[in-house]
Amino acid sequence: MEMRKLGRDGPNVSVICLGTMTWGQQNTEAEGHEQMDYALAHGVNFFDTAEIYSIPPKAETQGSTETIIGKWFKARKNRDKVVLASKVAGRSAFNWLRDDGASAQLSRKQMTEALEKSLKRLQTDYLDLYQLHAPDRAVTAWGSNPTVYKVPPKSEENPIEEILDVLNGFVKAGKVRQVGLSNETAWGTMRFVTAAEARSQVRVASIQNAYNFLNRTFEIGLAEVAMREHVGLLAYSPLAQGYLTGKYLDGARPAGARTTLFNRGQRYETPGSDVAIRAYVALAREFGMDPAQMALAFVNLRPFVTANIIGATSMDQLKIAIGSHDLKISPELEARIDAIHQLHMNPCP
Repeated sequence: MEMRKLGRDGPNVSVICLGTMTWGQQNTEAEGHEQMDYALAHGVNFFDTAEIYSIPPKAETQGSTETIIGKWFKARKNRDKVVLASKVAGRSAFNWLRDDGASAQLSRKQMTEALEKSLKRLQTDYLDLYQLHAPDRAVTAWGSNPTVYKVPPKSEENPIEEILDVLNGFVKAGKVRQVGLSNETAWGTMRFVTAAEARSQVRVASIQNAYNFLNRTFEIGLAEVAMREHVGLLAYSPLAQGYLTGKYLDGARPAGARTTLFNRGQRYETPGSDVAIRAYVALAREFGMDPAQMALAFVNLRPFVTANIIGATSMDQLKIAIGSHDLKISPELEARIDAIHQLHMNPCP
């Protein structure tokens, strides 16, 4: 398994990162433990979770994924073998995360409460990477970089400098080793970088945004930031929530699939998405490749990617995803991928 450095001076992490958000709803505790056992045995040392997991987020299952991971650490006694990342919720209407019933925001009080609860559920004294799940300020859309910009509504926000102060305190206290962003813009990323440098504080090591064939908007402004500032991409949704496998084409809804269960796939059902998905699936089959593995291998090989966050609800899916590490994209295939991208550019930003 190829290893890449997390940030400027962090640990080496596997290019495949194990995503965990299905554990607690789609997957049982036993299945989560089986996935972690397999991933670690096959060179994956990087796990990603969040306080709001499992998904879809709701009060009844909030924290269930971290609890499953914590029980695995306790049983296996192998915390030191894993680079562990979690996230604090950004500003949202969720009012069931905090003890006082307040809606989520990135205030000192809420971030401190969130971290302490995550550490307890995970049964660990520290996190290797602590990420802001979303900006505290109003942005155009959750986790996306729309091709059509709309001025976001005015809202309250905690200043980036104050949020950075809190994160810096976590690092000084030894509870967090590195910090990162998620669903962030190029402007926001650079504000965190420059604020940290001006104040000699902890520097963001990564940014976790969506990146896949249907959404390559990261390349427009953030890829240069990632490479020049050593804030590497932790790419989530590399299979566009499974749509790039082709399993949802023609309105199909396979039993047990996420969109079938939760009807949350609207991000990948936009105008133009269907024709793009068909083109990528056909290209993979022309080259004798599994469509999922081709999509994953493309993400693995991007120079601005630190890790590709894969997710699976079955062991067969997990083996396919981890196996993508061994695949290469030839210059001919990459040219064909880019040609499809030119014709069907970012239909699902």
